[in-house]
Amino acid sequence: MSGFTTIKAYALAALIGVGLIVHAGSAKAGTETLTVAGGCFWCVEADFESVRGVKEAVSGFTGGSVANPTYKQVVSGGTGHYEAVQIVFDNSVVTRDQILAMFFRSVDPTDAGGQFCDRGPTYRTAIFPADEAQRAAAEKAKANAQAALGQQIVTPILGASTFYPADAYHQDYYKSNERLAITSVGVGIKKSKAYKRYRNGCGRDRRVKELWGSAAPFVG
Repeated sequence: MSGFTTIKAYALAALIGVGLIVHAGSAKAGTETLTVAGGCFWCVEADFESVRGVKEAVSGFTGGSVANPTYKQVVSGGTGHYEAVQIVFDNSVVTRDQILAMFFRSVDPTDAGGQFCDRGPTYRTAIFPADEAQRAAAEKAKANAQAALGQQIVTPILGASTFYPADAYHQDYYKSNERLAITSVGVGIKKSKAYKRYRNGCGRDRRVKELWGSAAPFVG
């Protein structure tokens, strides 16, 4: 990334950065909910709960044909669901345009087969607008992201679908002090530590930085 492209990237990063201060306190009136799929829902939840104006991000499943699916059912395949996150935000503090711009720059929207080390339909990217205003904003954000990246973006903008929150075990995983007996990344470690090891090992931040450079909002 060089020349005019670099200037554009820095300008965009500065714009997005307005919303990236860790939030505190109560949100004001004007709450909106946007549903996105960006691979591992722990990671999407962790990213967006760091955004000023975001009240909460809830991990769950959407886009499938099975009512009230379990995590095991979804990741085993066959339900049609995506791992997804509902982002609840105060749109007087952070706009849907900012949320959508951050979303595209926090994933690999050129990958139709999953995200990073997580492969398969469950981990594909997608946006599930709740109404025509969100759909129009999503289409605009996708076009802007494609122009900025200079590569084809395959993230679909789908119809609204019932969202099923995941069980409590998966909510706030990235910051939980609960200890896990045995995991693929360690024994007897806190969820928060297991999450960091997983995210690093999966290569999420490395790939996002490779794609988006300084425009990536959640990569240091």
